[in-house]
Amino acid sequence: MPTGFIPTHGGYKNLLSYQKAEIVYDATIHFCQRFVEKRDRTYDQMVQAARSGKQNIIEGSMASGTSKEMEIKLTNVARASLEELLADYRDFLRVRGIAEWPKDHAYALRLRELNRIPNATYETFRKGVEHPDPAICANVIIGLIRVTSVLLSRQIQALEKAFLEQGGLRERMTRARLDARDRQRGRGR
Repeated sequence: MPTGFIPTHGGYKNLLSYQKAEIVYDATIHFCQRFVEKRDRTYDQMVQAARSGKQNIIEGSMASGTSKEMEIKLTNVARASLEELLADYRDFLRVRGIAEWPKDHAYALRLRELNRIPNATYETFRKGVEHPDPAICANVIIGLIRVTSVLLSRQIQALEKAFLEQGGLRERMTRARLDARDRQRGRGR
């Protein structure tokens, strides 16, 4: 018996990109509450960019069953939103004369180690995200955004490859209909 033409979809909680985006969102809320004036438009912009990064992964995952095109678009919107957020954190550092950590900085190396921990959560990064020094907080979140962005780029590449190999909904629908017609003809004989 065929499984149908709408594939299993909506497993966003299992996506590493989603897990990291959720940490970025929670970290951004905490960061903005501590270091950005609530009246400042940047506060809302940063929170909304972090939220958009997370929410578009969810929406893309849920749409994937019927639209690979929409899944790819929304995954890219998530990546674009996080790039916008990255620029806000870099602006925060730049206007305050604070350096962004180079790749070989001791804390950047430690952050890479933490990012390799399977099933990492906000708790994994809490010490850096909630550090009293805003330079450390911002740099930790920048590192998390970079990792999430790389994961989303890889996810988009994988989605593109899957589309080329498996096609989209219309192709699956046509195959399913032709298979059903062939089965009907086979029974009629």
